[in-house]
Amino acid sequence: MSQSCVLMPVQSTAATQECDCLAHRFGNAADNPLRERRYPTDMTDEEWAVVRPLLPVPGWMRGRGGQPEAYCHRAMLDAIGYLVDNGIKWRAMPADFPPWDRVYAFFRRWRDHDLVREFHDRLRGQVREKAGRDAQPTAGVIDSQSVKADAVVGVDSRGFDGGKLVNGRKRHVVVDTLGLLLGVMVTA
Repeated sequence: MSQSCVLMPVQSTAATQECDCLAHRFGNAADNPLRERRYPTDMTDEEWAVVRPLLPVPGWMRGRGGQPEAYCHRAMLDAIGYLVDNGIKWRAMPADFPPWDRVYAFFRRWRDHDLVREFHDRLRGQVREKAGRDAQPTAGVIDSQSVKADAVVGVDSRGFDGGKLVNGRKRHVVVDTLGLLLGVMVTA
C-alpha cells in the first residue's frame, strides 16, 4: 500500500461528527451526511474503534478496479445490526440509514465473498487474545437443539427427531472453550 493510502484514525465524538470510514475519506460520502446515533443497536465510538481496523480493504484500494464506496461503512453496519436485532424486512429500513437496496448489496457482497465469516473470525481472535488465549482455538464443544417447524414449512426442509418427538429442524452449534461461536449447521 502506498503512503498516500495509509489510514489514520479520526477521533469521532458527538461534537466533531467525523467518521474515518473509507466512504468519508475517499468516496462520495459528501452526498450522505453523517447520521445521528439514535438506536440501541448503533455502534459506540469504542466499538467502532475496534471494528474499523478489521474491515476488509476494498478492491479499488488494492488496484483491482471499481469505484470508492458511496456510503459510510459504520452506517451500513449499524443498519445491518438494526435489521438483525429488530427482525424487520429489508424494505422497512428506517429512512436515516442508507437506502435499503444499498445496505442489502453491501451485505450480499460480504456474504458472497465470505467476508462475514472472516470478520467474525477476526473479532473472535481478538477476544481470545485479550483473554490470554491463542487466536485460533484448539478445542471446541458441540451441541444440538431440535426446533419445531410450523406446518407451512416444506417437508423437504424439516424432519422428525424421534428422541424428542419434535417435527422440525435441528441446529448444531460448535463453540470454543470460551463459548465463542466457531460454526453453525442447520439440518432437517
